[in-house]
Amino acid sequence: MMLIKRVDHIQLAAPIGSEEKARLFFQGILSLQEVEKPHELKRNGGVWFSNGHVHIHVGVEKSFIPAKKAHPAFEVSDIEEFATHIREKGISIQVDDKLPGAKRFYVDDPFGNRLEFLEWM
Repeated sequence: MMLIKRVDHIQLAAPIGSEEKARLFFQGILSLQEVEKPHELKRNGGVWFSNGHVHIHVGVEKSFIPAKKAHPAFEVSDIEEFATHIREKGISIQVDDKLPGAKRFYVDDPFGNRLEFLEWM
């Protein structure tokens, strides 16, 4: 029987030519490090990020439409401190208290994709 072992990476879509905006957000605000893409994939555009545990690939597409409902969720170690950090960077958060046992909020990346951040209590 084959079993899924883990999530390898998350792919988020963005408009063509938006790599620098992605760097400012994912590296500059979320503190993820840029990872060099394999040579064979560089011509596709986009940019990859990681912190060693979380891997995000921002891929560009001509007919980009942001994901407003579908989203990745990232567990953080101190949701209040993280929310303060995000707000200090000028990013609005949307707090949601509907998930029992968790504190969480949503933000939009620079392209309008929904991202969830949560801490299990």
